[in-house]
Amino acid sequence: MSERLTKALEFANYRQTLNNQIASLKSKTQTRLILSTNGGTFTVSQELITFVKVLIDDKHTDAVLLDIYNHPIAVDLQNFYSEIMSRYFEVTNDYYVEYEKIRKARKVSSVLDLNNPGSESGE
Repeated sequence: MSERLTKALEFANYRQTLNNQIASLKSKTQTRLILSTNGGTFTVSQELITFVKVLIDDKHTDAVLLDIYNHPIAVDLQNFYSEIMSRYFEVTNDYYVEYEKIRKARKVSSVLDLNNPGSESGE
């Protein structure tokens, strides 16, 4: 095989591996943004955070919210707000750190070995 073709195949493999790692990270992040509380299951999102904050600003202390299955769930708004804010920032900060590691990887082996101790991204 010519050197040019070999480099093209290596780059294609790199891009495919990179895309697979990013897709896996996105899926993991979405899973971690699911919060179960009071028998309900919620997806933590900017919209949910904003809605709960509006209710708190309107002086509500408790509310019935619909979870992802449209079940009515009673929540204490202040505690729920603290929980969803904490979860959102924890997960998105972890996502950012892991995404940057993947983005900076320069070789297929670096992308694949990101979680192995002693591996170096950016080679």
